[in-house]
Amino acid sequence: MTAANVYQQRPDDSVKAESPLHHAGFNELAGKGKSGAGVTLREKKLLAHLTLRGDSRDPAFAEGVHNALGLELPAALSLSTRDHVSLQWIGPDEFLLIAPRGEEFAIEQKLRLALGEQHIQVVNVSGGQTILELSGPKARDVLMKSTSYDVHPNTFPVGKAVGSVFAKTQLYIRHTGDDTYELLVRRSFADYIWAWLQDASGEYGLAVEG
Repeated sequence: MTAANVYQQRPDDSVKAESPLHHAGFNELAGKGKSGAGVTLREKKLLAHLTLRGDSRDPAFAEGVHNALGLELPAALSLSTRDHVSLQWIGPDEFLLIAPRGEEFAIEQKLRLALGEQHIQVVNVSGGQTILELSGPKARDVLMKSTSYDVHPNTFPVGKAVGSVFAKTQLYIRHTGDDTYELLVRRSFADYIWAWLQDASGEYGLAVEG
């Protein structure tokens, strides 16, 4: 077992990585209810999640991050994206990097090389959380049911990312497209949020992508 993912042993002694919602039936539900659905839900599973800590006030830190990732250091409550990689502001000295699975080690090495002797921390937290993508013309309506945060486009534009109360727990909401949002969920609450979203989306029609 590694910190990156939870593995299940197969009879042939190989290993299989599984997401926090591997048992939730996404594949079985995929393709059902798509006609006229107002909300589409999918798990962006088994991505690389890395936390990066450093002095964001130091220009050398921002420069090193850019050299390693090709991304600008995001401002407060926002995220920077390039291709399939994103960097999210979590706090004044903490950022969350999400990238394709399998790139964790290479990215960490690039960051450590580019940041040199600076006081930094890079930690792989992939096994502790997952991302649920909520999209469609009624996706914002579901958010309005679920969180007290104002998700109107005037206050929550594309590129903004906030931590907020959601239902009876907390998570990060990332606005990644006009009608597309990502919910960054801790592993222990993944089942609860999945059940909540099914219920909250019911009146609009829910489509599930595997």
